[in-house]
Amino acid sequence: MFKEYQHLRIPGPTPIHPEVGRAMERTILGHRSGEFSKIFAETLKKAKRIFQTEQDVLIVASSGTGALEMAVANIVEPGDKVLVIVTGVFGGRFAKIAKAYHAEVLTADFEFGTAADPNQIREILKQHPDIKAVFATHCETSTGVVNPIQELAHIVKETNAVFVVDSVSALVGMDLKFDEWGVDIAVTASHKALGLPPGLALIAVSQKAWKVIDENQGTRFYFDLRSYRDNAAKDTTPFTGPVSLVFGLSKSLDLIEEEGLEQGFKRHFLLRNMVRAAVTALGLELLVKNDQDASCTVTAIKGNERFDPEKLRKVLREDYKIVAAGGQQHLKGQIFRIGHMGYTHPMDILTTIAGLELALKQVGYPVELGAGVKAAQEVWANEKNIG
Repeated sequence: MFKEYQHLRIPGPTPIHPEVGRAMERTILGHRSGEFSKIFAETLKKAKRIFQTEQDVLIVASSGTGALEMAVANIVEPGDKVLVIVTGVFGGRFAKIAKAYHAEVLTADFEFGTAADPNQIREILKQHPDIKAVFATHCETSTGVVNPIQELAHIVKETNAVFVVDSVSALVGMDLKFDEWGVDIAVTASHKALGLPPGLALIAVSQKAWKVIDENQGTRFYFDLRSYRDNAAKDTTPFTGPVSLVFGLSKSLDLIEEEGLEQGFKRHFLLRNMVRAAVTALGLELLVKNDQDASCTVTAIKGNERFDPEKLRKVLREDYKIVAAGGQQHLKGQIFRIGHMGYTHPMDILTTIAGLELALKQVGYPVELGAGVKAAQEVWANEKNIG
């Protein structure tokens, strides 16, 4: 009966709200029709609110990685010097994309599980005043670490460089004040905290960034931001628009506004604290030690000599229908990750922790059933002022 059931607790794709699913099932429209253009224009306006910007926000039929490449392709010309902040796999991906576009890539590398040090970034920028762009991840999905984007934006703003932020697994789950902080390009994707299927990306662009983009002589076609800007002014897209995903995005943005952006941040913060408290109560080790640097959308937990994270994930998936993520690159087999973003309620976390306890016991880890659930409940009760 439950063969196809899954409790999806990975950092994307994430669970989809039923209303979003229903919105995507509406009768398809031609992507050049007047009716779709109206919906598209309204959706672009709504999207500005989640970036907290008055600048251009554009919609692209693409994965998150496509949006990262779009940012690089429109900023970088061969030989340009850029700085990439690497705190995990996706920071490393930014560096790989920049190298593919023949940039001179400098990297600021930090231990996985550790946030970037703004002072180190400031020193690198002083040493290399010809850096054209700085690339950073907001939430490093591979480790669950959050980089200090506001501080970094302030530092980059004092230079001629543009500041590009991968907020794929952060936006809506954590605060990003695009205009106030001085971010120049920020990208996100549909299948994370926005709670949509994969296939759609959003990208916000500042006036400072547009100046660089308009002067860029590099080659690009499908990912040419200028064509998206020019077509958005006419309430359309340069190529076939992701019609059903736009229907879903429109509804998702309505639901986010209904909850309230700040309230959504608080909910994600609560989910994070519940997971971290439960993990600690179970005697497990968090990869990100410092609460300040811990993501509100995904938590990474270390394995040890008493259990194999991959075996644990298999038991979680097959016996308890809970799908958790594994580690990547050198963290493969060393950690497992629990996603808690988007259409996720605190009760979902209690269910996840209860299943985790059972799975840990099943793989031979010494666990007191209920200890993690109790710790998570106490966090929630404290937030609700239940004394």
